[in-house]
Amino acid sequence: MRVVVTAQGTDLDSPTSPIFGRCPAFVFVDPETMEFEAVANASVAAGGGAGIQAAQWVVDKGAQAVLSHNVGPNAFAVLSQAGVAVYRIEPAGTVRQAVEAYVAGRLQAISGANVASHTGMSGMGRRGGGR
Repeated sequence: MRVVVTAQGTDLDSPTSPIFGRCPAFVFVDPETMEFEAVANASVAAGGGAGIQAAQWVVDKGAQAVLSHNVGPNAFAVLSQAGVAVYRIEPAGTVRQAVEAYVAGRLQAISGANVASHTGMSGMGRRGGGR
């Protein structure tokens, strides 16, 4: 199994990122062995559609679950249609702590987007539902 964590950096001790589509990096982790692969997010500077592009890329890379603080509606739709579960990271911490919380069953799966579209364009993933 392979999960992906939205991250500020490229190792297990990097802080998690509060945004999905425009997070600086994705860290793919095998939760059983903690082996990981970190990849810079190519969608971080996209003019539009960053969430959709990032979600499709994550699906193509074989992630079976996404661990993130926030996921917008377009990204969530892509992930959901591909059968990729999304778990909300709460509170903030490192990639390692997020994966450990996932393994321990302390993260909640979310059933829909928890922020509005384009939330990541305004900075660091403010929570919202309005505009």
